[in-house]
Amino acid sequence: MNRARKIAVGVSLALLILGVAGSFMTQGVMEHLPFLHGQKAGWNEVIIPHGIVDQRPWQTAATLSTLAVSTEERELAREAERLADHEVDQAFSQSLRQASAETRELKGEALALQQRVTELQRTVKEDQARVAALTPKGGVAADGTTESAGDDLSVAKAQLGLDQSELSDSIEDLARESGDQRVKIQQELSAREAAMKKYDAQAAGGEGQTAVAAAEQYNTLAGQLSEWWAQRNRKQLIEQAEQLARADVAALTGDRVRLEAQAAADEKNAAMARSAGQASPDRVNQLQRLAAQRNILSILNDRLGAQQQLVALYVKWGKQVELQHKIVLHRMLQSLTSIAIIFLLTTLAGWGLQVALGRLWRDHRQKRTVRTILNLGTQLIGLLLVLLVIFGVPKQTPTILGLATAGLTVVFQDFILAFCGWFVLMGPNGLRVGDWAEIDGVGGEIVEIGLFRTWLLETGNWTANGHPTGRRVSFLNGFAIRGKYFNFSTAGQWMWDEIKVSIPPGEEAYPLIEKIRVATVTATESDAKMAEEEWKRVTHEEGSPHFSATPSVDMRPAGAGVDIVVRYITRAGVRLETRNRLFGMVVELMQGSREESEKSKV
Repeated sequence: MNRARKIAVGVSLALLILGVAGSFMTQGVMEHLPFLHGQKAGWNEVIIPHGIVDQRPWQTAATLSTLAVSTEERELAREAERLADHEVDQAFSQSLRQASAETRELKGEALALQQRVTELQRTVKEDQARVAALTPKGGVAADGTTESAGDDLSVAKAQLGLDQSELSDSIEDLARESGDQRVKIQQELSAREAAMKKYDAQAAGGEGQTAVAAAEQYNTLAGQLSEWWAQRNRKQLIEQAEQLARADVAALTGDRVRLEAQAAADEKNAAMARSAGQASPDRVNQLQRLAAQRNILSILNDRLGAQQQLVALYVKWGKQVELQHKIVLHRMLQSLTSIAIIFLLTTLAGWGLQVALGRLWRDHRQKRTVRTILNLGTQLIGLLLVLLVIFGVPKQTPTILGLATAGLTVVFQDFILAFCGWFVLMGPNGLRVGDWAEIDGVGGEIVEIGLFRTWLLETGNWTANGHPTGRRVSFLNGFAIRGKYFNFSTAGQWMWDEIKVSIPPGEEAYPLIEKIRVATVTATESDAKMAEEEWKRVTHEEGSPHFSATPSVDMRPAGAGVDIVVRYITRAGVRLETRNRLFGMVVELMQGSREESEKSKV
C-alpha cells in the first residue's frame, strides 16, 4: 500500500470514528419534543418555556398528529387535538380569572400609575363625548359653519386617538409595575387564536389507510426497516407525551386539593363573620371571592378530566402503534424468509445444473469451465432477486436506463473503441489482408481483419526477424484510435537491411571497400529503382525523389582490424536470400583480394 492510499484510508477511518462518536453523543436530540422540558408548579404559578399559560398539551398533540400514519392513528390524533385544545382554552380562562381575583396593595410608582390610568380613562370619556357632539347628525347648518365644525371634529378624533394610546401604555406600565398578568395573558390568547385559525386552514382533510393496508404498502425490506424504525421513534414520543399528561394530572390534582382546602377555609370564615354580624360590604366581597374560587375550581376539574382523557388516549395510541409495529415486523420476517428461500433455491439450482450438465462433457477442463459459469450465473441471478426483495423494482426508469447505459459504456469501452477502430482500418490509410505491419511491438503479416479484432501471423523472433514464429496474434481494433501501428505502405514491402564484415589487419581495406560497394550496387540496382518509384508514388512527389535507395558502405575501426558495414534496400519477403547472396559476393571478393595480394608478394 503506497503512501497516498495509506493517507486516504487514515482520513476515512478518522471521519468514520468522528461521525460515529458525534452521532452517539447527539442521539438524544431526535428522541424528545422541544417543548417537553417545562415544569408545572402550583395552581397559581406555571413555569413553562414560552409564555405565561402552559400550552404544552396542545403543542404535543399537534406535533404527534403529523406523525400519524394509519386511519386509526389519525382518529386518535384528532381526538387528542380536541382534548388538548379544550384543556389549553380552560387554562387561559383559569389564568384570567385568577389574575382578576388577585388583590394587590398599590404603593409608590404603582399607585401613581393607577391614578394616571384613572385620569386618562376620564379624559378618554370626555374626548369620546366631544367627538359624539361634533359629529353631524343631519343636514348642513344655515350659517355655513360646516367647515369649522369638520376641523374641530378632526382635531377631536386625533386627540381621542392620542389619549387612547397613552392610556394603553399606562395600563401596560401599571400591569408590569403591579405584577398584573392579565394584559400578557390576553396577548397570548390573541396570538393563540390567530395561530389556531392558521392551523385549521392548513390542516389536511385526507384520510389514511388502515393499519394493515398501511403496512402492506411496504413491499421491500428496506421500506419495512425504515417504517419499523419510524414506528419505534413514534412510540417513544407517544410515551413521552403520556408521561407529560400524567405529570399534568398530578399537578392539577394537587392544585385542586389546595384550592378546595382554601375554599373550605374561606367558607368557614364567611360563616363565622355572618354569625358575628359582619358589615354587608365585607360579606359581599367574601361571597364574590367564594364564587370566583368555585368557578376556578370548576374549570380546574374540567382541565383535570381533559388531562385524564389525554392519558387514556395516549395509552391507546401507544397500543395502536405497537400493533402496527408487530404487523411491520411480520412483514419483515416474510421478507427475510423470501431471501432465505432465494439463497436455498440458488444453491440447489446451481448444484443441480452442475450435475445435469457435467455429464455432457468428459473433459475435466470443460467441466471446470462449465462449473464456474454456472456458479457465477446462479449467484448473479440470486443476488438480483435478493436486491429486488430488499429495494424493490426500480421506479425511476430514465435514471436507471441512464445509469445502466453509463455502466455498460464503461464496461464495454474497449469493444466500442474496437468497433470504431475497424472503420479507421478500412480507410485509405488502414490495413489490408497480406500487409506487413507492426502492432504494439509485434510484427507480422495481416491474415484477418474483423469488426473487433485484427489477426496477424507473427514473423521474427530473437534469432531472425524474417522467420515466421507460427503464432497467430490478435489485437482489439482500438489500437487504430488510441495506439499506433506501422505498415509497409509500398507494394514491394521494402526495408533497409545491413551486413557487417570484419577485415583482418594487413589487408588493404580501401580497394576492398570499393569492390564491395560496386558489387552491392550492382546486385541491388533493380530493387533500388523499384523502391524509389514506389516511394515516389506513395508520397505523391514530382521530379526527383527525396528518398534514395543507393546502398552505402561504411568503414569502422575495430580491435582486430576494420569492420565494413553495408546498408542496402531489399524486399521484406526475400530479406534472408538477399543477405546470403551478398555475403557470398563479399566472401568471393575477399578471397580474390587475398589471392591478388599473395601474387603481388611473389
